[in-house]
This record gives sequence, C-alpha cells and structure tokens, in this order.
Amino acid sequence: MSWDRSPVEVAAGAEYREDLRAAADRSGVDESVVTGEGRLRGRRIAVIACEFGFLAGSIGVAAAERIVLAVERATELGLPLVASPTSGGTRMQEGTVAFVQMVKIAGAVTIHKAAGYPYLVYLRDPTMGGVFASWGSLGHMTFAEPGALIGFLGPRVYRALYGRPFPEGVQTAENLYRNGVVDGVVPVRVFRRIVHRVLNVVNNVQGQGISDSDRSGSRTAVESTGSDDAKYPVEQTGSSADRSAWDSVLISRRPDRPGIRELLRHVTDRVPLSGTGQGESDRTVVLALARLRGRPCVVFGHDRAGQTGENTMGPAALREARRSMQLAAELHLPLVLVIDTAGAALSREAEERGLAPEIARCLADLITLETPTVSVLLGQGSGGGALALLPADRVLAATHAWLAPLPPEGASAIVFRDTEHAPALADAQRICAADLLADGVVDRIVPEYPDAADESVDFARRMVSTIAAELTRLDGRSADELVLVRQQRYRRLGL
Repeated sequence: MSWDRSPVEVAAGAEYREDLRAAADRSGVDESVVTGEGRLRGRRIAVIACEFGFLAGSIGVAAAERIVLAVERATELGLPLVASPTSGGTRMQEGTVAFVQMVKIAGAVTIHKAAGYPYLVYLRDPTMGGVFASWGSLGHMTFAEPGALIGFLGPRVYRALYGRPFPEGVQTAENLYRNGVVDGVVPVRVFRRIVHRVLNVVNNVQGQGISDSDRSGSRTAVESTGSDDAKYPVEQTGSSADRSAWDSVLISRRPDRPGIRELLRHVTDRVPLSGTGQGESDRTVVLALARLRGRPCVVFGHDRAGQTGENTMGPAALREARRSMQLAAELHLPLVLVIDTAGAALSREAEERGLAPEIARCLADLITLETPTVSVLLGQGSGGGALALLPADRVLAATHAWLAPLPPEGASAIVFRDTEHAPALADAQRICAADLLADGVVDRIVPEYPDAADESVDFARRMVSTIAAELTRLDGRSADELVLVRQQRYRRLGL
C-alpha cells in the first residue's frame, strides 16, 4: 500500500521543471523515492525505496520530505522499516538546501531507532554520496546487492578534482564487506529471508503499535511549527551581497585566512586533547576544552593548517568528533563545532575504514545531543565532512564562509562534465553565507572587514565573542527542549 502523496513544491526554474517532468515520464514515478507498507511473510513492514531512473535517484527537498514522512509514520505505527537506496546522492539542481536534507532524514531515522523499532538497509547499485553518508549507513543491519557500486564520492567527480581515476575495486559491495563496512552481500531474495529472521529475533516490537497518548506526543514533536525566532532573532550583519559566491570560495581558500587555532588563541583555560582515545588520531582536526569569554565548553573543528592537498578529514577525525560530542554530554558542557574544510578524505583508506557511516553517525549524534551546540562556518564548508559538524542549536557563518555538497568544481563535473562552470554553479546552488542565512541554514553572519585574512586578530576576537554570546543565549534550556527545538529546526528546512 503506497504512502505517497504528491511531492511538495520546490523552487525550480524552467529548465529544472522540465527535467522533473521528463524524469517522471521516463521512470513512471513522480519522485526519486517511493514509500509504503507491505507484509513480509505475514508481518507488517514499512518500506522506502529509491527509483534510480528518476534523476539518478538523487535526493532533493521533495524526496527528503517523502522519506521523513514515511519514517515518522513507521515510528508512529510501530513498524519495522526497510530502506533500499540507490542514488547518486544530493540533487545538484537544488544546491545546498537539498544537501542539508540529509540532516533531517538522519534525525527521523534516529528517532525511529530510539523508539526500539528495527531499521534495516539494503544498498543497491549504485549508492553514493550524501545518501550513503546518512540514511544509507544508519541501519541496525546493512546489506548490499552483489557487485553494487557503493561509496562516498563518485569516480567521475574524483577524476575531475584530481586528474586521475579512483583506485579500482574499492567502492564495491564486496570490498566494503571484507572491510566490515556492511554486514553482507546478498541478492534481494536472500535479503528478504534475512529480514524475516531478524524480525523473528526482535519480535518483541513486531505487531506492537504505540498507545494513543504516545502517538499524540510523537505527532506533536514532529508536526509542531513553533519557532524560537522570537527568543533568538535571525541577524544579518556583514553582508556579502556585493560579492559573488565564487568570490567567497576564493577568499575562503586564502592560505593566510585565520582558522580554529587563531580562535583558540583568544580563549582561556585551554586544554588541548588528542585522538579518539581508542588508538586513532587525525591531525586535520583540533579538540580542546576551553573557556570563551568565561563560558566553559568543548571545542572541536577542522584545522586548516593541518589540511594539505588530499590530506583532509578522514574516518578517525569523525570518530574524534564523536568523542567531542560524548565529552560534552558527559561533562554537561556546551559543544562548539568549527567547520573549515575542503572536504572529507577521498581515498581507499577512507572508504574502507567507514568514512560515510561515520558522517551518518555524527549527524545522528548531533541531532539528539542533550547539551547546547553552536556550529561555526569559518571558511570552506565542502561535502560530508562539513555537514557532519553542522546540526546545532545555533549556526554562525563568517561573511565569506560557504557550505555545499561538493566543491563547486565537483558540482560542475557532475552537472556539466567539466569544471569551468564552477563559478556559475556556486551562485546557483546558494552556497554563500548570505544565501544560507536567507534559507534558514545559518542564524547569524559574523562580519569580515572586508576579509578575515586582512584582520586576523580582530576577526578572531569578534568570532569568539559572538560564539560566547550564543552560548549565553542557550544557557538554562533543558535537554528535552534543546533536542526538540533542534529537531524541529532541521525538520522544517527547505519547506
């Protein structure tokens, strides 16, 4: 039984609307995702599946909304949920607002799992990008189709960015199974038997709905449109309206631009920490305890000084990020996250050590973290490595910071099969701070006069003071209120 309603309307120019119409005609469906309810050997289950024939199974606002509605309905009905993605990732035509939809999908799945209901994933050929790095990696159990291409970054984008092919045999279901990223590689008929066995084991939740009072409470948490804007008004300062998004991209790449280490020079009682505590360390990130203008907190973020060429945030860095979240929760301290990355690591090691699943786990942890959070877009905000640190109670951005599913050159490689359209795509995808503010991704812009690299000390002091002020605003809110308002914030993005 289908659960699908007509897709929500999204902002679309004439060319994109024609793409959507043509995709519907070719595929026979009205979006890249279909959802519904069925029975597996007599048991009721909810199902979410991608249709690759509709714009390569890409996920935009309408597809994400359909997924989230289905997850929420499965949770309300107390049904196990089976997801079967096959997708190229984020829908480039919708830009950054489509990219951040992965946060709300991960949040809905996390709530479903926290309620005690199974979430089982079957990855089909291909499953890439933001889909693999969010709901495609959050299953209680994850299996894959034999021979499926599965990975974080598509081979064509890698070649466009680095001028050489990605190593062969890495982004395959069989290789990820050998490296412990997925639980098995089986044809769909075998997966059905596995799902049946899993549900036999966890039958304590099978056939159980939830009480009327619980159902009412769940709906309130999901559907409330209450906003904290009256308490925390959106602010726009340091507007970059006189510059293009591509200008901001170039400015953010200046080697002398201040990074997280410059911010930490203007805090007190700084205690640097290192590694995951489990035998891994990544020098592209920084973790510390500190006081910002008297406000104690845990600080974690990308270190632009530690990122060189292809040496960017890897799986160990993401596990260190999760350590920062655990520290903040256990010590009852706010968490400050600093985003400043050209992108997560793109390598054999990163794929085989679970880069995409770690991004997904960061999203799930942050959306449910029971302590105040402030995220800071300091410079470059490219790809899953940036998104992994984004979900927060308050999001700040420097004037020339930006956030995008890929570097503009990578997006150009997907859409136009070259990198020459990068400047135009940077504008079209609404990646710059001013557009992010208008779209509700960012709450406040911290000005640069005119460029942080030209006023490094003053900018660092200004940013630290602004972060401290946001921590003060969040002070005194209960854990339940923090989590609920944060979930509602990301639930509404793009709608």
